[in-house]
Amino acid sequence: MTTILDPTDERVPVNREPVQRPEHITGTVGLLDISKPRGNVLLDRMEELLGERLPNVELKRYRKPTFAKPAPDDLRRQIAEECGFVIEALAD
Repeated sequence: MTTILDPTDERVPVNREPVQRPEHITGTVGLLDISKPRGNVLLDRMEELLGERLPNVELKRYRKPTFAKPAPDDLRRQIAEECGFVIEALAD
């Protein structure tokens, strides 16, 4: 069991099993900009590199309205329905 400290509420650590990494990335990868400064710069570069290395993978961009709050439920549902993987930009 792995303990994950959640920065939104560290009073009670959450015990979770890490998900096993897949051998290959296929399908759709979501690139989530959490609206921190320069996060889009990081994701632009990630999109460029992933596009070169994974030509058969679709890349979709998403953006949270603000970094100060969790992503809205409808955005999280949309990402979960459309993507098998998500990369989140936490740049400043």
